[in-house]
Amino acid sequence: MGLALCTSAAAQDRGYWRAASKNASTITGDFALGDTRLTLNFYSFPVAPIRRLSTTEVAAAFDVDLNSGANGQLYRLRIAAGQQFMHKNTLCGSDDTQWMATFVEGRNLHVAFFSGDSQPVLTMQAILDSTDLCGIFVYAR
Repeated sequence: MGLALCTSAAAQDRGYWRAASKNASTITGDFALGDTRLTLNFYSFPVAPIRRLSTTEVAAAFDVDLNSGANGQLYRLRIAAGQQFMHKNTLCGSDDTQWMATFVEGRNLHVAFFSGDSQPVLTMQAILDSTDLCGIFVYAR
């Protein structure tokens, strides 16, 4: 039963989401996540789930109330630095996008993209000190 709960929680971010934040509307367009593929503005990329994020990590990454009980998911991906999306925007400037953190809040999906070879450290201080956070995007159903 525990495995079913983990699978269900991780699968909440799957499916098609409409761009809802200014960042999402001007950079990525709509977002679709499957088991092994991420699609942004009609471009598709392989993606692999790495691990579940704790409430503390979600609170740090997305500035969410620590008491919310929100959990998220960390993914590994590779989007080349030169990949252009809407209005010739890129996700991480001159760096490859290598990590994606997600969490679902109601009918909204929050997504943070990161560069860097190592898994992002998701504490408030580490995020404040990091240059690997590329941006936070919000999508809706």
